[in-house]
Amino acid sequence: MRVHVLQHVAFEGLGHIGKLIDDQGHGLAMTRLYAGESLPDLADLDRLVIMGGPMNIYEDDRFPWLAEERAFIRRAIMAGKSALGICLGAQLLADALGSRVYPGRHKEIGWLPIRVTEAGKKSGLWQDLPSSPVVFHWHGDTFDVPAGAIHLARSEGCGSQAFLFENRILGLQFHLESTPDTVRELLIHCGDEVVDGPFIQSRDQIVAAEPSLFAANHHLLESLFSRLD
Repeated sequence: MRVHVLQHVAFEGLGHIGKLIDDQGHGLAMTRLYAGESLPDLADLDRLVIMGGPMNIYEDDRFPWLAEERAFIRRAIMAGKSALGICLGAQLLADALGSRVYPGRHKEIGWLPIRVTEAGKKSGLWQDLPSSPVVFHWHGDTFDVPAGAIHLARSEGCGSQAFLFENRILGLQFHLESTPDTVRELLIHCGDEVVDGPFIQSRDQIVAAEPSLFAANHHLLESLFSRLD
């Protein structure tokens, strides 16, 4: 499978996704939008992976490439491509499927649990996977679950944590790809967002995560990635 990654900022890299793609024997190409690189021809890819970023999906005045990226994602979905969107990437997918993206009631930052919905448990995608995993969050915006999509998961701080459309479009508000290095980069570049809040952990809590948490998130990511059409 030919995987193409859309990257929005240099400090939000592939994390475990890079190892996953290599281990599963897929081809990998990237567009670094922040560096002005051109979007690919749709004929040259099978699956999009749309990474996160600190920007809002409609900040076209600050990030002129966003409008072209949104249009490209819509074309990819209409062309039948599969896609995985992470955080900002999930919001871009929701927008492309006609849903509203807007500031959430709460920011979620740190290692916090999600709850898989009954519909999610019944889906082939999440079958036999943990129903209340602790995952890594770093987001303020949220989205409405697109019409026709399965609402996969929610959390106490955010009702829309994950959705699946036609078993080929997966939006995840959280960061299963995180590694100690990618978490460190977020703390360096976005650490001013770590303030008092009901769903915001302290820096010490975030960096104290046990290796088993990363391993569990990576296993979940590998399972979901493999099960997408």
